[in-house]
Amino acid sequence: MGSVTRIILQRLALGLLTLFIVSIVIFIAVNLLPGDFAEAILGQGATPEAVASIREGLGLDKPPITRYFDWLGGAIQGDLGSSFAQANFASFTGSDAASGTTVAEQIAPRFKNTLFLAGVTAAIAVPVSIFLGVLAALYRNSIFDRATNILTLSSISSPDFFLAYVLILFLSVLNPLLPSLSNIYDGMDFSERLVKSLLPALTLTLAVTAQMMRMTRAAIINLLASPYIEMARLKGISPMRVIVTHALPNALAPIITVIALNLAYLITGVVVVEVVFVYPGIGQLFVDSVKIRDIPVVQACCLIFAAAYILLNLSADVLSILSNPRLRHPK
Repeated sequence: MGSVTRIILQRLALGLLTLFIVSIVIFIAVNLLPGDFAEAILGQGATPEAVASIREGLGLDKPPITRYFDWLGGAIQGDLGSSFAQANFASFTGSDAASGTTVAEQIAPRFKNTLFLAGVTAAIAVPVSIFLGVLAALYRNSIFDRATNILTLSSISSPDFFLAYVLILFLSVLNPLLPSLSNIYDGMDFSERLVKSLLPALTLTLAVTAQMMRMTRAAIINLLASPYIEMARLKGISPMRVIVTHALPNALAPIITVIALNLAYLITGVVVVEVVFVYPGIGQLFVDSVKIRDIPVVQACCLIFAAAYILLNLSADVLSILSNPRLRHPK
């Protein structure tokens, strides 16, 4: 087995172990949430018998360890359970399981919307960040470099909801260029969906551009003192071509890592942005489910967030390994 294959398999095994540990933390944390779904759905006037019947029908009367392994076993098979909020309580008889909308049916369209938003944001943020990073490295210590650093650091230092409201003020209220509410629905054509997603996408772009831009700048500047860069300059190659052709390909490993981390944020950190713009994504569903203590949906959202974050980190590790010639061609 080659060294690259062995390292990749080790990363995959570590990722699965991490996801397993995270699933335990998710289950414990979600079940420590204050309040009880049965009491919340029945109201203050609920009798203990009615609450016990609902809990039995939902399986909440089982020991925590049993509920965890039931949930984990179902998740491994692709069954995330049924939503408490969509359950047919009238059909509960004794210990019958809750019937209603499955968690997967609820999450699937929302997750698709979140992926669309993340894709639009990445299509804007990644090229802009790399372009600004290359220019900042080319004109380092210039007015452009300093202004770019100030603007990007200011955006990343501001809370997401603040950036969102500033963009709404300038692009929706004072200048009605983009809609302030992202009322996405199934069947909407691509152009209309894109327009309604632009404002939250721009908000997320401001939140993630700084790290990618600064990492690109730092990685390129670190390589500019290398002997092969000096040789390229002595040959009379233009500074822009030196950076793009010679420096940038060798700076890909750290840039890929920071891009992957920010792409993970676009999926796991969209909760605030989706709530502000009423965007029907998985973040909005997560917040709504926490409010009503819909435990299966909350657990599934957390697990998806964790899996996406771990998967993108693993992808960054693998791409960094593949971009390292010393690992691809060991002596």
